[in-house]
Amino acid sequence: MRNLPVSLWIGGALVGVIALAALVSLVWTPQDFATVAVSERFQPPSARYWLGTDQLGRDVLTQLMVGARNSLTIALVAVGLGGALGTALGLLAGAKGGWTEEIVLRLADFSFAFPALLFAIMLAAAFGPSFANAVVAIAFINIPVFVRVSCASARQVWQRDYVLAARASARGGLAITRDHVLPNIAAIVIVQATIDFAGAILIEAALSYLGLGVQPPEPSWGRMLSEAQTLLFLAPQLTVLPGLCIVATVLGFNLLGDGLRDLADPRREKAR
Repeated sequence: MRNLPVSLWIGGALVGVIALAALVSLVWTPQDFATVAVSERFQPPSARYWLGTDQLGRDVLTQLMVGARNSLTIALVAVGLGGALGTALGLLAGAKGGWTEEIVLRLADFSFAFPALLFAIMLAAAFGPSFANAVVAIAFINIPVFVRVSCASARQVWQRDYVLAARASARGGLAITRDHVLPNIAAIVIVQATIDFAGAILIEAALSYLGLGVQPPEPSWGRMLSEAQTLLFLAPQLTVLPGLCIVATVLGFNLLGDGLRDLADPRREKAR
C-alpha cells in the first residue's frame, strides 16, 4: 500500500468526496433542489442553508450535490457507452486486420472532425437539448479514442506467443479475443476511461453552460456558472463554488488516471 502512487491517493480522495456527495443526494439533500423561495434569496451560510442561497432562493449545497450526481451520471453513461463501442470496434480491427482495420481506423479519424460542442448543438437543433443528447454527444467523441487505444493494444497482444499457440490449436478469433486479448488490454482501457471521465465532466459543464445539457429544474454545475456570471461581484460564491467542484472533479479523475497508469506500468515494478 505504501508503494501506491501519490497521484492515486489524491485523485481517489477527490473523486471519492464528489462521488459520496452524489450518492448521498440520492437519499438526502438539505433542501428540495426544485424549491424556489425568492424571499430567501442571497441568504448567507446558516444552520438552515449551509452554503447560503442563490438568486432564486435555492439552497446552494443542494444544487451542488444534485449537480454532482447529474454530472457523474452523464460522464459514467457516456464514457461507458463510448468505451464499450470503441473497444469492441478496436478489438474487431485488431483481430481482423487488413481492410477491416483500415476502415475502422479511418472512420475513427473521421469522427475526430466533429467537436463535441458542435455535435451537441446539431443534436439540440434537431431534437432539442436534453440529458440524452448530452450523453450521445460525449459518447460519440469518446468512441474513436477507445478505438485507437484498444486496436493498438490488441495488435500487440495478437503477436504474443500464447496467442499464436491458441491460433495454431484452431481456436476461433472470437474465443481468442475473449479469453486472451481483452483480459490483457483491460487495464489500459480502464485507465483510458478514467482519464476520459475528466474530459466528459468538462464537456458536460460546457454543454450545460450553453443550455444544451441537463435542463431545469435539474441542477447542473455548468448552468449554475451560467446563471451566476452576472452576479460575480454581488455573490461571488455562486460562481466560485460550482467552479471549484468542476476543477476538483476534473483534477481528481486526471490524477486517478495518472496513478492507475503508473500502477499498471511494468517499468514501475522494475524500478522498484
